[in-house]
Amino acid sequence: MPPLIFAPLTHPRRLSASGRALALGLALGCAAVLAVAVWVQPDPSGVSSHTQLGMRPCAWPQRLGIPCLTCGMTTSFSHFVRGQVAASFYVQPMGAILAVTVAMAFWGGLYVALTGRPAYRLLRCVPGLYYVTWLVALTLGAWAWKIGIHLSGHDGWSY
Repeated sequence: MPPLIFAPLTHPRRLSASGRALALGLALGCAAVLAVAVWVQPDPSGVSSHTQLGMRPCAWPQRLGIPCLTCGMTTSFSHFVRGQVAASFYVQPMGAILAVTVAMAFWGGLYVALTGRPAYRLLRCVPGLYYVTWLVALTLGAWAWKIGIHLSGHDGWSY
């Protein structure tokens, strides 16, 4: 008698209706973030795009002389959704990384919601706890970049 061989399922299991609804909710939330970024015009100064949403200007530059950790994020997202990827990275590198992540989460959530196929392979791409150090390092590096371009007077993106 030949040995038993493990054979994976040829048809992937489908998610329940609640799992698909959760994936659709994720996709819609990401789409909302990207839609707001389309609506907001990127500020040529590299900061203050968020004031178009009715928010107050950031107090850090006036009080401390340096931008805050999230200065330029809205501007970066706004450049990204317009296909101005270089401008997005220049204005706020972490904002560009987050914009790419939100776009990927939108498409992944939409795929799962429409097909019902679980995204286990996609979720393996999400960094684990080991990579949190790298995420913090990238965030602090992006902030250092933002401070550097702000203090040198080269903040913002000229067309």
